[in-house]
Amino acid sequence: MKHYTLITGATSGIGYELTMLFGKDNHNLILVGRDKERLKKIQQRLNEDFNIDVIILKKDLTFEDDVEEIISFVEKNNLIVDNLINNAGVGSFGYFHEVDSKKDLDMIKVNIYALTRLTKYFLQKMIDRNNGGILNVASTAAFQPGPIMSVYYATKAYVLSLTEAIQEEVREKGIKVTALCPGPVATEFQRRANVKKSELTKGYMMDAKIVARIGYKGFMNGKTLIIPGFKNKILIQSLRVLPRKFVRKIIKRVNNG
Repeated sequence: MKHYTLITGATSGIGYELTMLFGKDNHNLILVGRDKERLKKIQQRLNEDFNIDVIILKKDLTFEDDVEEIISFVEKNNLIVDNLINNAGVGSFGYFHEVDSKKDLDMIKVNIYALTRLTKYFLQKMIDRNNGGILNVASTAAFQPGPIMSVYYATKAYVLSLTEAIQEEVREKGIKVTALCPGPVATEFQRRANVKKSELTKGYMMDAKIVARIGYKGFMNGKTLIIPGFKNKILIQSLRVLPRKFVRKIIKRVNNG
């Protein structure tokens, strides 16, 4: 039976860079994304550059059936997933009462439902083997409420809280559970979510390749929480000591463009 690393949201940004890092280290890969053509191109590149097996699955994680089909595919083909990388995520921008409800609910399906379902299924298998790792991509948004991106911030708070709790539960079982919490990253995410950040965020914008490298190293070393970038670490520490009413005002200003 072959061993694999499964990566969602593998076609761009942090997910793509993580795919390259795992591929370089000779991990067989199961890549999940919505764009089949991109998946094929990545598969071809990995096949050319590394001697690994690469499986691509065109799935949309806003659909529960697609999430179940990922699990069914792994079961049907008797694949062993050593590492689960829950990278897929979507966002939205705007006042809560103005954002379309479907957009919010689709975000919850991807950022929370799909992540939770895949984590629970594969974690149970890892516990049976006393081996494995789960990397959940959260955000520095997880550490505070986010006016004008309220649901997105709330979903990432869930991801962080869930990840830290699970890590404590399985601490003695030989399984790594890690939350990667980047700040603003130069990826397609900003465009897709129609995010219009203020000038205050420019100094915190990081390159996806750097974020992925930091996340990959921390995950492999068994870290529970990874916040890439010195400025982001300082920002999170300062937010922790400020009164929450001031934090809300600061984040609203940042998100207001």
